[in-house]
Amino acid sequence: MTNNESDLLAEVDRIARDVVGPNAAKVDAEGAFPSAAIEALAAAGVLGLTSATEVGGAGLGLRQAAAAVERLARECASTAMIVTMHFSAAGVIEKLAPQALRREVAKGRLVTLAFSEAGSRSHFWAPTSTATADGASVRLDAKKSWATSANHADYVWSSKPVSAEGLSTIWFVPRATAGITTGPRFDGLGLRGNDSTSITASGATISESSRLGVDGKGFDAMMGIVLPTFQVLSAACSIGLMETAVARAAQHAATTSFEHLGSPLRDLPTIRAYLARMRVQTDMAKGLLADTLEAIERARPDAMLRVLEVKAGAGETATNVLDIAMRVSGGAAFRKEVGVERLFRDARAATVMAPTTDVLYDFIGKAVTGMDLF
Repeated sequence: MTNNESDLLAEVDRIARDVVGPNAAKVDAEGAFPSAAIEALAAAGVLGLTSATEVGGAGLGLRQAAAAVERLARECASTAMIVTMHFSAAGVIEKLAPQALRREVAKGRLVTLAFSEAGSRSHFWAPTSTATADGASVRLDAKKSWATSANHADYVWSSKPVSAEGLSTIWFVPRATAGITTGPRFDGLGLRGNDSTSITASGATISESSRLGVDGKGFDAMMGIVLPTFQVLSAACSIGLMETAVARAAQHAATTSFEHLGSPLRDLPTIRAYLARMRVQTDMAKGLLADTLEAIERARPDAMLRVLEVKAGAGETATNVLDIAMRVSGGAAFRKEVGVERLFRDARAATVMAPTTDVLYDFIGKAVTGMDLF
């Protein structure tokens, strides 16, 4: 581990401990965007973790981003998901945007993905929104269904191509662009602070120079840049939730007693077996994440298969682990102070965030039977 890497991850740990954790319950209860945490991460250079050093970033990679997201998720999954979406969008900007915008992102400008749409739902790679040439400008019309940080970040945006062949084109769209409006405040089951709302574009006009990459080649950026990043970081978020669930369930079992028997819950073999299952399942998900990162870094032939597997595996495992955590903690788990029910709710988001677990299983099934994914 380089000094730069260790210093930055130490900052993530400090912010997670001193800022993210103390505010997590309030973020969840009020559905409040974790502004203090995001501002602290930006100031510490964490939001520029994957930006190149030539533009002022840390020059680190997906492995370090995953470590940062996992640490944040142990305290607050809403914060971790905001950072996950930022790194996913920042990867496109780093590869395809002009240096000036890359510098702004490296300094901590918050960005997010605006891919999912009401028309194509979880098939994020096939937008139904349009981009129409108007001289040197482009008119955007769209109904985006969900975008994390919708009221706080600028967008890496997808549309149908302007004139080229292909499924999509990618744009950089500032959230303050005239004609862009966001939907009602997010009030969901879990990830309640991630400000995930719909976005409508009605004749929103941007410069043609706002295009990221080649017209019609958005699919390549989605598959080559966004998908590996989002899949890995989503898995890291799920693992962070599992780690905290194991710790809190074990603490509950050790500190809660049958007073009439004078023994803690952990004396029950059934409780110990449940905790063991939680630990094993968490470690299996961590093993898959570690192997996925190695496959990507070494460009192994099975890298895409691992990318498809890692979010599905970690997300579904997290729901199982949190189910067990609720069971171990019994009726107390339904109270906020035990700290398990928030994790239980947050863990469920991974299975329905595009690409959903069911879509991923279909892709994985195609891969293992020798079929084309698309």
